Amino acid sequence: MEVLSFLSVPITSLLVYAVPFIAALTIIVFIHEYGHVQVARWCGVTVEVFSIGFGREITGWNDRHGTRWKLCWIPLGGYVKFRGDANAASQPGAADAENVPYDPGNFHQKPVWQRAAVVVAGPLANFLLAFVIFAATFMFVGEPVIEPRVGEVTKGSAAERAGLQAGDIILQIDGQAIERFGDLQKAVMMRPEEQLVLMIDRAGSQMLINATPALHEEPDGFGGKYRIGRLGITSSAKAAIVTKRLGPVEAVARSGKETWFIVSSTMRYLGKMVTGREKTDQLGGPISIAKAAGDAASLGPFQFIWIIAFLSVSIGLINLFPIPMLDGGHLVFYGFEALRGKPAGPNVQEWSFRIGFSLVIMLMLVGTWNDLGRLLNMAIGG
Repeated sequence: MEVLSFLSVPITSLLVYAVPFIAALTIIVFIHEYGHVQVARWCGVTVEVFSIGFGREITGWNDRHGTRWKLCWIPLGGYVKFRGDANAASQPGAADAENVPYDPGNFHQKPVWQRAAVVVAGPLANFLLAFVIFAATFMFVGEPVIEPRVGEVTKGSAAERAGLQAGDIILQIDGQAIERFGDLQKAVMMRPEEQLVLMIDRAGSQMLINATPALHEEPDGFGGKYRIGRLGITSSAKAAIVTKRLGPVEAVARSGKETWFIVSSTMRYLGKMVTGREKTDQLGGPISIAKAAGDAASLGPFQFIWIIAFLSVSIGLINLFPIPMLDGGHLVFYGFEALRGKPAGPNVQEWSFRIGFSLVIMLMLVGTWNDLGRLLNMAIGG
């Protein structure tokens, strides 16, 4: 069939989103898993399998180290299997390390610090990928820099209530320097209904004012909405606009700031969600990610590369969450082992991994449910 009748979505349109999504995810997963592999080999661990995707193998080959590199049919992730692993989640095999002869290639017989280094290498590789992409973009492509000068102040807005005026230049927000209008937007959008302290320059005089961004809902282009903070100002037509290529040092610094913005904004949202100040309907699943990748790819190669960097940071961060089955969960176990002098018992590990697996599946279901709700809204609205 050319059309999915229940949503009236052409197959060709789905491919526009599916292909960039799979391409982006494959790159991110490859870098993540290769981080594990490289550090594992430095530590003398035998890597048995490197898989992109899950399920039945499509194609593969063995390298000179004996590692099976393979591509599988379900392209929604990947894994590395070390000697001694019972499964793709890197649980210890049934033969406990204490009860078998020492094998220098067995991951689970390595010192705790080496196992921790191998585990943390995956997320760090994701952060490094994003860092390099951001820095290279700032150096070789540049970015449009718009002076943070206020143009118009919307009547009845948070900015008007705070006393902002056209021509004001915003220098700092809560002590953080604002160098461009984009910095201002980022600082405000993630903090709706939170009081901010703004340092402004008004006709050559500096002053401090308090402003509380209003909560505003924006359509996400996917049938749903996302909630952001808004002051109610536009950039000034008199503001200088230049495309600025940064030097290596400045590009590295800006790359660090961009990476940290993604991490801090994600953690801020999750903190609000846990404390009940934010709803779970902002969570997205694979369909939302596919749409973001497809939209970015349609805008050009640089936008697509940028979304890869954004997703790489997000996936690296999620993998560091202290949930059994994720890398962060393994690190918690290793920390426990380092303090206790021996690993947690097999029953504790088994049940922890089951709970962790349930949590991951639950989060995926919530995100997918939200995605399907947005698709339904689009279909009804269309």
